[in-house]
Amino acid sequence: MNCEILAVGTELLLGNTVNTNATRLSELLAGLGINVFWHSVVGDNPARLRDAAALARSRADLIITTGGLGPTYDDLTKNVLADVFGKELVFHEDEAEGIRCWFAKSGRACTENNLQQAYLPEGCTVFHNDWGTAPGCAFEAEGVHVILLPGPPRECLPMFRHCAVPYLRALTEETLVSRQIRVFGMGESAVETYFREEMEHMANPTLATYAKEGEVMLRVTAKAATEAEAAAMCEPVVEKVKNTLGDIVYGVDVDSLESLCLMLLREKHQTFAAAESLTGGLIGARFTALPGASEVFRGGAVTYCDEVKAAMLHIDPALIAAHGAVSHETAAAMAQGVRDAAGADIGVSATGLAGPDGDGVHPVGTVFVGLAASDGVWVRHLTLGNARSRDIIRAISANNAYDMIRRYLTGLPVADNDSRPQGQ
Repeated sequence: MNCEILAVGTELLLGNTVNTNATRLSELLAGLGINVFWHSVVGDNPARLRDAAALARSRADLIITTGGLGPTYDDLTKNVLADVFGKELVFHEDEAEGIRCWFAKSGRACTENNLQQAYLPEGCTVFHNDWGTAPGCAFEAEGVHVILLPGPPRECLPMFRHCAVPYLRALTEETLVSRQIRVFGMGESAVETYFREEMEHMANPTLATYAKEGEVMLRVTAKAATEAEAAAMCEPVVEKVKNTLGDIVYGVDVDSLESLCLMLLREKHQTFAAAESLTGGLIGARFTALPGASEVFRGGAVTYCDEVKAAMLHIDPALIAAHGAVSHETAAAMAQGVRDAAGADIGVSATGLAGPDGDGVHPVGTVFVGLAASDGVWVRHLTLGNARSRDIIRAISANNAYDMIRRYLTGLPVADNDSRPQGQ
């Protein structure tokens, strides 16, 4: 299938709302083997929406809309799409009752306009909304499948996973399985050079690379009659990638470096704490966004200025005066200081220059990331360059802290000064 995602909402065009639905849906559709060829955004205008829908109908096998299913006068997506495909809208009493119950549970009155959401295209497959009030749906007309989803991501994405994915899988007798290989420590172009020739000739399974923020993902996808057969087809490719890239592969089918660290810390019965300067709490924020983080995260200190580094982490001011806040020595002292202060097994630190200005000694993008444990202290010196934004420099710095934790816990070299016996 070739798909077009059509996002509806004037707020998207004005920049008041970021179209995150299109990004996530594209990722999920790729995992189903569906090609997303077009992203379109149109405001809450029936004429322009009709033109956009007609264009999508002319070039896509699958149209997925987001937004415009609510109760207000400008929520016109299903009306326009039904008209474009010659469908009448039919009232669904069971959906109306669901809307009434939703309002009753929230202690609010259900106004009459909310029941407009229960009108859906005739003959459609109804997607009941367990996350809000506006039901979604899917229908087929003129050889094109159309899926209508609500706009709020908290409703759109779970409805896609729980309702649209089964609908799409039922359209084919084949089963698709994807495996995601996560890589940290090498850029996408460098990773691709190892597999380019092979990727160009692969048909089933396939292998593709994707650049993520500060890391790379490779997706292996196979189609077969059963899920077990497709999974078996993926396995040799996954193993070849792992064997080729070695320990820069940090996981298969894991969400992120921090989620892997959470799993490893639990397994090893270890805790950690973070001392952050340029990352400003990003290491701690990303980790505490994970359910279960409190089991292994002792706490963090955002020590942005030298006086706070000395006061909170008990770093000798003479050390900072001698070497500077952005230095190997200060990163090591920060990691050890937060480990001691928090009573953690592992302390990590990040200090550096995210820009736009340097410190007269180091260029923008100079970062030192430290890790302290019972058997040593290690520091990475990163030169990330001033071509990257502050956000990217901070994100890569946080990624390095997590990569150091996972390497320490799995017996891999943490940094260039790691002289431990490996595999311990």
